[in-house]
Amino acid sequence: MLEKVTGFVIRKLATGAELLLLQHPFAGFQIPAGTVNPGETPRNAILREVAEESGLKNVLIGTDLGVQDIILPPDQAVLIHPTKVFSRPDPSSFDWIQVSPGLWLEVHRKQDGYAQITYKEPDHLPNPSYTTYQITGWVPEDTLSQRQRRHFFLLNFDGQTPPSWKVNTDSHTFTLSWSPLDDLPDLIPPQDEWLSVLQKYLYS
Repeated sequence: MLEKVTGFVIRKLATGAELLLLQHPFAGFQIPAGTVNPGETPRNAILREVAEESGLKNVLIGTDLGVQDIILPPDQAVLIHPTKVFSRPDPSSFDWIQVSPGLWLEVHRKQDGYAQITYKEPDHLPNPSYTTYQITGWVPEDTLSQRQRRHFFLLNFDGQTPPSWKVNTDSHTFTLSWSPLDDLPDLIPPQDEWLSVLQKYLYS
């Protein structure tokens, strides 16, 4: 099972509460999120992810908002361990790239302990027009899982930031900003659905 984390970072102003958002250069507005590393707790993972993606260090976990479990269909899987992608279902075959945990993959067939997979990255989200990058090959079956668990956290920030700022991480430049909770921009799927977790806590 792959464990993921999502953090709703809130700051409270006299004019109301605001949510920290990052704008991906190719994938619209998002909430800080990421993958739990081996040996890492979800709480430590979300603090690390927020620091990496926003540059903010003095963020405190306020509340654990629960978990969401996803079971993928047989023709899909999520990568749970870093692995090389082989040209054949054979570790002695040509390996031309290594991929990292967290990728969602199409699964085409299985043979001799290996699975043939495809990873596709669209040019933009949420309205892609073409596939800009694609990997197809064979990976060991034990690097894949059809189960994912996402941990949600409410975090608090009490400090000053510019109106917007940029952070370079994961080979991308993200633009960070605050948005009023009652006037949020559209988030990319499925992150738009994650907001219901925060809203249920705040307004129930």
